[in-house]
Formats: sequence, structure tokens, C-alpha cells
Amino acid sequence: MSGDPGDELVDIVDGDDEVVGTVTRSRMRRERLRHRTAFIVISSTDGRLLVHRRSEDKDVWPGRWDLAVGGVVGSGESYEQAARRELAEEVGVTDAEPHEVTVGRYADDDVDLVAHVFRIVHDGPFRFADGEVVEARWVDRPGLDALVAEAAFVPDSLALLTDEIRFPFSPPRDPQER
Repeated sequence: MSGDPGDELVDIVDGDDEVVGTVTRSRMRRERLRHRTAFIVISSTDGRLLVHRRSEDKDVWPGRWDLAVGGVVGSGESYEQAARRELAEEVGVTDAEPHEVTVGRYADDDVDLVAHVFRIVHDGPFRFADGEVVEARWVDRPGLDALVAEAAFVPDSLALLTDEIRFPFSPPRDPQER
């Protein structure tokens, strides 16, 4: 990625995910306009989840932990193209094809987005070359529960990524455990 990320063009969408305009990323953030995002959940072959802490330079929720890599879909870019681009940029993965698992919407005081959620199974190695990720670790379900209890996470991935998406290869959580 070159230049100021705030200058990137982003498609603005309506409630049906139809493009209604194109603006800079900085304007989209400033006016909290509904946009498209791609999230990619990375699972290891033994069923753990890769979580990461975002750079302090991020334009929304800096320094918080996240359950998925990904980000804003560029203007004219498909969700699938964005998922592949984000995997390469954020974790250096170019040898895995992301598979879509769900679509969701999220809005709060900071963002309004339509997210397509993808998954890959990959054990690394990972490269964090673009500076957007400052720390990453593998967690199992109890490890994630402990980290969520002690650290700040981005709210969109917590809201949109259910246990079944986070840990698709392990038995469902026993309701008595909560």
C-alpha cells in the first residue's frame, strides 16, 4: 500500500449492499458512512484461532485485539479480492484461498459496515510487513475467553464472529460452562 490510507477510495453502500457513492476512506471514517469490509478468520490445523493486536496507527480502534485480519474493501474491489489482498498485506499469506462463511452487518458510534467473513486454515509462517499488526498469538477457546476478559477487542469482530466461526473444528461450547 502506498500513500496515505485516508486517500484510498471506498464504495459507500445502502442497506441492500448496493453502491450509492464513492468517497475517500478519511471521509467515510469522518462521516461514519456504511461501507464494505472483508474479515478473514485464520484457524490452525489443530483448531486454534489466530488473534492479533492492531497498530496504534490504525484509523479506528488502534491498539485493540482482533479476531480476524481484514479491512475495508476498496472501491470497485470484490469482497473476495479484498480478502486475498488483506491476507497478503497483513499476514503475508498468498498460498491460501479464503472461503466465505457468513455475511453480517455491524454499526456503532464508530463504524457502519457490511462484512463478508472468510476463513482459511493455515499454520504460518506469517509476516507482518505492513505494520498494521504489532502482535499475534494462537489461542484455543479458553485462551480466547481469558484474553477477552483482560484486553480490549474491536467490537465488530466480537459481535459478528460467533463461536462456531471462531472455532469451527471443536465441539460446541457447553451452555453450563458460561
